[in-house]
Amino acid sequence: MDVLNRQFKDVVILGGGPSGLSAGHVLSESGSNVLVIERQACVGGLAKTIEHHGFRFDLGGHRFITGNRQLEALVREVLEGDLLVVERSSKILLDGKFYDYPISVRNALSRLGLRTSIRLVADYLWEQIRKHFTKTPIISLEDWVVRHFGRSLFDVFFKEYSEKVWGVPCDRIAKEWVAKRIKGLSLGVAIRGAFSRAESRRLRTLANQFLYPPLGIGQICDNLQLRIDQTGQVVTDTSVIGINHKDNEIQSVMVQNAGGIHEYSGSEFISSIPLTVIVQLLNPQPPVEVLQAAASLRFRDLVVVTVMLDRERVTDQTWMYIPDRDVPFGRIHEPKNWSARMAPEGKTHLVVEYFCFSGDAIWTATDTALEQRTVRELNRMGFIEPDEVFDSAVLRIPKAYPLFEVDYIQKQKCIVDYFDRFSNLELVGRGGQFEYYNTDHAMESGIAAAEAVRGRLALPFVVETPALVS
Repeated sequence: MDVLNRQFKDVVILGGGPSGLSAGHVLSESGSNVLVIERQACVGGLAKTIEHHGFRFDLGGHRFITGNRQLEALVREVLEGDLLVVERSSKILLDGKFYDYPISVRNALSRLGLRTSIRLVADYLWEQIRKHFTKTPIISLEDWVVRHFGRSLFDVFFKEYSEKVWGVPCDRIAKEWVAKRIKGLSLGVAIRGAFSRAESRRLRTLANQFLYPPLGIGQICDNLQLRIDQTGQVVTDTSVIGINHKDNEIQSVMVQNAGGIHEYSGSEFISSIPLTVIVQLLNPQPPVEVLQAAASLRFRDLVVVTVMLDRERVTDQTWMYIPDRDVPFGRIHEPKNWSARMAPEGKTHLVVEYFCFSGDAIWTATDTALEQRTVRELNRMGFIEPDEVFDSAVLRIPKAYPLFEVDYIQKQKCIVDYFDRFSNLELVGRGGQFEYYNTDHAMESGIAAAEAVRGRLALPFVVETPALVS
């Protein structure tokens, strides 16, 4: 391997998403010589905003909502106050009817009809009685939802959509995902939330407002990059091809870009590279059991199809969820409803998400086939007319969501325990920790890693970093 140059940095950060860039910002503000390495052409990772012929869109739409006031203050400061407060209005489109999401009990019962509504409430009450007498273990998403909402509501609202998103049966999806995702929510809480704004504000699942940068969620990462570049360096279009270690320390990383192969050594390293990928990059290789654990963890991939329309607006919704198995995609959002600056005046666009596995029929379909199928389905559902569509874009996003199958925790722990041996490495972010992180959680993980590194390097306190308690 011909190495063109070797350089030393105080901190080398692998991955330029919100977690890596948040870490880089904290450390560069503290005076550290920071290098951030990003594989793609621009920063942001899953939280980037794409610009296409005057239209802007996120990879599925990423709201910013946090109970951490210091983190919110940091984001406001990074964006120099350029932040919108957006009213959340999301719907589930089921059998041709729109239902509020998060589930509004009054709305759902009024649309489901008297017989179904009675069964839904009766099932919920039965579960509340049964759990006091039957100690059935809760292992899967199905177990958790049935316990908290009842069998009927699970069958109506959760089963088909969850299986469309994850590509596996609900009894194979780990309870930990849904328990974290809608932490603290049950049908009883949802009922109270329907009548109490205080209850709605208490849970982020029921939050009716969120924060959003006017040029898309990627504006946060773009501004973090600008700040890091003032004292450090962010390099893009650069892939990590090897990580050298010795005696439980990372020695250097090997990277490749258009300029050839380079080696960067450092005192400290932070990585948001997917957990299943980083084990393959280590030299020497990790133990067999770690490699086997990584090989058996899976991610869910995503294809985003965006259609540009010669029309002022299609809906007034921030998101629409589509459980119906006959519809190939799972979620739609209209960026103009998040910020008017996401589309040219008089135009709008719909962003459609196909949940899939790399290599399946969706992933391998041609762009033209995906565009035509999307337009055909949107027309059939009554959203658009085909002659309104004048442009489109297709993006494939690998490893978009860690897939939390019921036995994932033991495998994740095996890998993380191995990496804990390294005295100068921190794992961060959704992929790097194999956790379902929203943007704020990813940023918090990066900031926590930066604080650990800052302590080991004895860097001075310069930037006020958010406490990690919401």
